Amino acid sequence: MASAVFRVVFAGPHVTVQDGGRVGMMRFGVTGSGPMDRKAFAIANAALGNAPGAAGIEVSLGGLTLDCVAGAVSVAVVGGGFIVEAGGRKTGSWSVVEIRAGQRLVVRRGPWGSWCYLSFAGHLRATEWLGSAATHGPSGLGGGRVMTGQEVVVEAASLRGEGAVPCPVWARPRHGVACVLGPQERFFDVETLRDFTHAPFEMTDAYDRMGVRLRGPSLVPVGALSIPSEAILRGSVQVAGDGVATVLLADHQTTGGYPKIATLVADDVDGLVQCRPKEMIRFRAISAKEAVAVARSRGARFHGYLAGLGVALHKNL
Repeated sequence: MASAVFRVVFAGPHVTVQDGGRVGMMRFGVTGSGPMDRKAFAIANAALGNAPGAAGIEVSLGGLTLDCVAGAVSVAVVGGGFIVEAGGRKTGSWSVVEIRAGQRLVVRRGPWGSWCYLSFAGHLRATEWLGSAATHGPSGLGGGRVMTGQEVVVEAASLRGEGAVPCPVWARPRHGVACVLGPQERFFDVETLRDFTHAPFEMTDAYDRMGVRLRGPSLVPVGALSIPSEAILRGSVQVAGDGVATVLLADHQTTGGYPKIATLVADDVDGLVQCRPKEMIRFRAISAKEAVAVARSRGARFHGYLAGLGVALHKNL
């Protein structure tokens, strides 16, 4: 089958190749990386019938412009409320479009959201590192950053029609996020914990694939910041000695010695990352038992959405 070839006319910051993530490497000091919004990424692949975790392109608020110089391919654009121009036709993310040689695909920021994903009807040619094409943003290892002037090749490219991908309400930015306190909540007094769970926090511009610093009440830890380094998860809310909270994201470090005041429910991390700088968020503490119930309920809802996606697309394509 023929390949589709694109030239990158423009790529904003933090535009990278990602797949489902680098699993099982944290014990070696290598984080999983993968998409910031894992559900949007999975939906993009499902919309084209791709294998779960197939490599695609993650696009930040900076946007991406591609010129198709050879071949033709269907592209799913999913995540956020981005504006899409495909061959001169204007649409939005949450759609499948066809791009042919001589046409341009533009993805740029729209009214909401911070990340969206391009999935291709074919195989995106990408470099693998430690068995995965997921790009580690700070180092560029993996499939790599998408840079202006480079070539993007989709092997075994095919056309599968065009149409809308249903955008569920839960895919929008989530300004109220559930968390489980700890594992080091003992380093914070009662008043500080109350501030954390009752006061609003602002997303700042100090925001990349490693994490986002928050502006809000000071959360200064009580006692020495000399706890042994330990494993860190995506969604950990880490507090440095200056009392500033940072939510750790896809490219988080694997270990750290700063206290973690809370850990977000995994599903809420996907919603949090779609918030933009200057938007406000609030943390809601729940028990570990409640977090498990939330995870199971939302997981079932997501799998139900994926199961119905093929039917919905068949009507639209």
